[in-house]
Amino acid sequence: MKLLIVDDEQLARDDLTFVLRECLPQAEILAAGNQADALALCRSNPADIAFLDVEMPDISGLELAKKLRTVKQDINIIFTTAYSQYALPAFKLYASAYLLKPVRREEVLEALENLRFPFGTGKKMLQVQCFGNFEVFYEGKPLMFRRSKTKELLAYLIALNGTSATGGEICAVLWEDSSTPERQKNYLRQLISELRSTLESCGMEDVLIHNRNSYAVDPKKLNCDLYRALKQENKTPASRRDKFMKQYSWAEFWNI
Repeated sequence: MKLLIVDDEQLARDDLTFVLRECLPQAEILAAGNQADALALCRSNPADIAFLDVEMPDISGLELAKKLRTVKQDINIIFTTAYSQYALPAFKLYASAYLLKPVRREEVLEALENLRFPFGTGKKMLQVQCFGNFEVFYEGKPLMFRRSKTKELLAYLIALNGTSATGGEICAVLWEDSSTPERQKNYLRQLISELRSTLESCGMEDVLIHNRNSYAVDPKKLNCDLYRALKQENKTPASRRDKFMKQYSWAEFWNI
C-alpha cells in the first residue's frame, strides 16, 4: 500500500506521517510540499491514497486532487485541513474523507474503512456515486448499460439499501406512463436480464439478489457514497451534499 502526503508545512507532514505509521505500519509513505513534487511522485510511484492539504501557496488541494486523478484515476483522496468551509467542494470531488487538523488516529482508521476505491481486502466491489448524477464504477471505469432504464433499475435498488422490492413496486417507480402492467412486466424481465449480464461481465453478479418476485442488492458488495453518508450523517449533514440521484424524478422525494 502506498500513501502520499501533500502539505506545504513540514511539521504538518511529519505529524500526519506519525499518525499514518500508527494506522498502517506496513505502508510506504511518500511526502511532498508542492504540486510539482506531488505529481512527480504519483507518476513514478502511484499512490493508493493521497492525503491533501486544502490551502497551499502554489495550488489548492481541490485542484491538485483533479490533477492526481488524471495520473491515477482510482486514487483515493482524503483532504486534511484546518478549515471546515471547503467540505462541500471536497465532497463534490467525491473524496473518501475530509479530516480537520490535527488529524486523529481514530478518524484515519474510519476513513480507511470507507475508501471510494477499496483495495487490499481481497473483495471486489462496485463503486457507486448517488449524490449528483448516479454512476457506477468498476476498477475506476464506468459500468456501461445498453438501456438507460437498466441503470435506473440498479439505482432504485441501491437506494433501497438492501431492502427487497417486488416487480410491481419497481414497475410503479420506473414507469409513470399509461403502458399496460403486462407490458411493464415484460420490459422489467428484459432489464433484469441485462442487469445480470452487465454485472456478470465484471464478475459482480452476486450484487443482485433475486428471490421469486422480489429483487434487492447486497450492500456489502458496494462501496457507495449513500451508505457512507447514512453511517456518518452527523458528520456529513444533508445540506453539504449534492442533490441525490438528480437525473431521476422519483429520487426527488427520497428521504435522505
